[in-house]
Amino acid sequence: MHHLGHTRSSFQASHCLLTPDTFVRAPLPGMKDATAVVHMSPAAGAAFTQYTAEFEAGGILGDAHSQRFVFVLEGEMLVEALSQEYRLGRNGYAYFPSRERHRVSAIGVARAVVIEKPYRSAGGQATGFLFGDEGAIAGQPLMDDDALQVRTLLPQDTCFDMAVNTMTFQPGASLPMVESHFMEHGLLMLEGGGIYRLGENWYPVTAGDFIWMAPYCPQWFGAIGKTPAKYLIYKDWNRHPLS
Repeated sequence: MHHLGHTRSSFQASHCLLTPDTFVRAPLPGMKDATAVVHMSPAAGAAFTQYTAEFEAGGILGDAHSQRFVFVLEGEMLVEALSQEYRLGRNGYAYFPSRERHRVSAIGVARAVVIEKPYRSAGGQATGFLFGDEGAIAGQPLMDDDALQVRTLLPQDTCFDMAVNTMTFQPGASLPMVESHFMEHGLLMLEGGGIYRLGENWYPVTAGDFIWMAPYCPQWFGAIGKTPAKYLIYKDWNRHPLS
């Protein structure tokens, strides 16, 4: 329900918080029986695009014009790449390098996060197609804090210029420091909630919210509630700032 213009959504020069009550849905070119909620794009100054794709049964994701990462939020997806088929359930994911022809379709009603960005080569070996299951990856404590577990979804090899992780916070757990760095982030809250500091602002956040953090935006998160908080987070990675 619309409450006289009230929303938690906020767009600032260094960050934004976008909440589901403000999401606008529209198909992107090539989509069939699917729509997209574009959370962030170069139109807002970001170097990447991130959106949630919502599929009817049999819906198809459009072609990619850059490298692409897909993470399944709900339902089941069929991925066709390298003349093979792969089924991805909830928390399954796939990475497609630039110019790698592929097809992503929904077996039933489904939702998926999609991250796309131009590839920045480091002059070495190029990336290749891969797929996986977030639930099969062992969590690693952040800075020896067992209450904060990180799961790394993409290889840390220097051929990759992006990183995508999940971070799970037990109730009361928080980042050990306020971070400020030259990488930008796209973040989707998957479960639970808490408080996010972005710049000089403090925001209550919950599952379904999207956050963008520009380079050098001071950032910190603490989980609040009786259940764990979890988010999917992207950042540019493995490249010199002058490259």
